[in-house]
Amino acid sequence: MKINRHHLKELDAEQRKALTARIQQADPGEAGDVVAEVIAAVRERGDDAVLEYTRRFDEVDLPRLRVQPDEFDRAAGALDAELKGAIEYAVENIRSHHLEQRPEPSWTKEIRPGITSGERWTPIASAGLYVPRGKGSFPSVMAMLSVPASVAEVPRVAVCTPPGPDGEVDPACLYAATLSGIDEVYAVGGAQAIAALAYGTETIPRVEKIVGPGNRYVTLAKRLVYGQVDPGLPAGPSESIVLADDSAEPEGAARELLVEAEHGPDSAALLVTTSPELADAVEKLIPQLAAELPDRRREFVETVLSGYGGIVVADGLDDAIAFCNEYAPEHLHVIARESYELLNRFEHAGEVLLGPNTSIAFGNYAIGLNAILPTGGFARGYSCVGVDDFMKRSSFAHVSDEGVAEIGRAAVTLARYEGFPAHAEAAEYVLRRHSDTP
Repeated sequence: MKINRHHLKELDAEQRKALTARIQQADPGEAGDVVAEVIAAVRERGDDAVLEYTRRFDEVDLPRLRVQPDEFDRAAGALDAELKGAIEYAVENIRSHHLEQRPEPSWTKEIRPGITSGERWTPIASAGLYVPRGKGSFPSVMAMLSVPASVAEVPRVAVCTPPGPDGEVDPACLYAATLSGIDEVYAVGGAQAIAALAYGTETIPRVEKIVGPGNRYVTLAKRLVYGQVDPGLPAGPSESIVLADDSAEPEGAARELLVEAEHGPDSAALLVTTSPELADAVEKLIPQLAAELPDRRREFVETVLSGYGGIVVADGLDDAIAFCNEYAPEHLHVIARESYELLNRFEHAGEVLLGPNTSIAFGNYAIGLNAILPTGGFARGYSCVGVDDFMKRSSFAHVSDEGVAEIGRAAVTLARYEGFPAHAEAAEYVLRRHSDTP
């Protein structure tokens, strides 16, 4: 089994840049052409195109697009008690975490005597959640998306998720949606789902924003509908860095490396370590641990660790942290002696999980942090999904008689300088009216 291995100090600028690359940043090529075709067809032909591409890509002839009420009931009944309990536990933790994110409804401040400004928060009018299914079923993703949308009190939440071979939506996903009070779910995935949510069809009304991760085709589709709809954060194929010093247990570090590597062949997973000995031990363990996985997941691991993943050896902790900040990973798991003390040194990461006990798997499922995170280096400018993704701010102001004279003179001066006479006249009118008031 081939596992990439690099030593940071031996890399030139181009090699270092290549090490930070992910498939999300690659030229879209043929995939871009396919996605553009799908979006144009759905925009023009609505439901017919959605059904056509579902037959073509998912090999399913759907009897309906929207999941019916009785399907939610059947889904809940089909799950065993242990799975339902795990979903409920995760949803409770996710809700507890996200309730802390809910902003105060409004604030006001007296800027100067007679001039008051403020802001108020309100939910967006509608949200589309995309829950993938291509390489597995993801009730965890449904929970991570539906809970903050419900905490934000979005009036309409629509979910698109690919159907299984039988045309049914994953029952655990339906159960997770139910726990957040969501009953508008469509058995549609891929670029056709993004197009339907962006433009609307006969069955699927358009939304104001789309949030959720997906494969390369979904990510490209979200880029192409930008401007028609807010496509949310760039959440593409999974990626992680496990940063470990010589205190890390090799098996623990190796297993954490496999977590995101098993997601799919387009994922990225790196062990960044200051210990060559740990690198050697992990490199030896990986083939043994990968062999324990089902063939499909093992093949994903092999592809990732010989492609966008592998092992990186740094000369010291400073170099390792600098590389992590350069990479800006989706998931960053820090296994070091003083992991908590290092937290403030990480500038760019979707999430930072501290210490050997805080497995990426815990974060993905049940800690309560949101595991829908920016990928492809976008953690430099985007944040994890949260309640604020489903809300918006409106500013407001009030000028009393006391404030008119001072602000009026400033506004007139600036408007005249910028060449906007109507602005200036409007400001002067208020000044005149105020000066004429007894």
